[in-house]
Amino acid sequence: MKNVEILYEDDKIIVINKPAGLAVQGGKGVKTSLDILLAQKFRGEGKEAPLLVHRLDKDTSGVLLAAKGSENAARFSRFINEKKAVKQYIAVCAGSPEKSEGVITEDLLIRGISKKSETKYKVIKNGELTACNLDFSVLEIELGTGRMHQIRRHLAMIGNPILGDEKYGDFALNKKLRKEAGLKRLLLHASRIILKNGYNLNINTNLPDYFDLYIQKNSK
Repeated sequence: MKNVEILYEDDKIIVINKPAGLAVQGGKGVKTSLDILLAQKFRGEGKEAPLLVHRLDKDTSGVLLAAKGSENAARFSRFINEKKAVKQYIAVCAGSPEKSEGVITEDLLIRGISKKSETKYKVIKNGELTACNLDFSVLEIELGTGRMHQIRRHLAMIGNPILGDEKYGDFALNKKLRKEAGLKRLLLHASRIILKNGYNLNINTNLPDYFDLYIQKNSK
């Protein structure tokens, strides 16, 4: 699978580092997706294609878990639903939350139904892009629930939208950063997944290089 890194594989699961811009599932208008690439790779080897057990937005990069066979898919889906898996993310946001760490518990509307939602965060770095007159923060995030676009929506709700978010973010700021700071992508990355309770696995991945300006430079 060109441009798709395999982080771990055994007889039950495969852990993938999904690049930003790659859809997880095929659909109308989607020419290439991760599930199609997995099917091509494994069927080309005469094997059954792995089944995705959770999702990432198209524009979000990072760690994604797929299971080999329906029995393993059901098992690892339960792991996630029963919170036996920890999913961590890194996000770069406009400004900085009032508290250096906290939990966002705003309910989210999912298909017209209000759903309880929980996003834990911790500020791990504050920085400044002086040329753009922008203060930003780097957050480490852990999901308590897995609602659609949960991290992006929750951070926008508290006034700290993720840089590069064209759905819930600050559109004028994103335009300015594209022009003046070379912003190219949504700055949200699924950095780690930890499996517990008898299947001990801790997989993490480095941030894509388009995070470099915010992670390695201009930090206070």
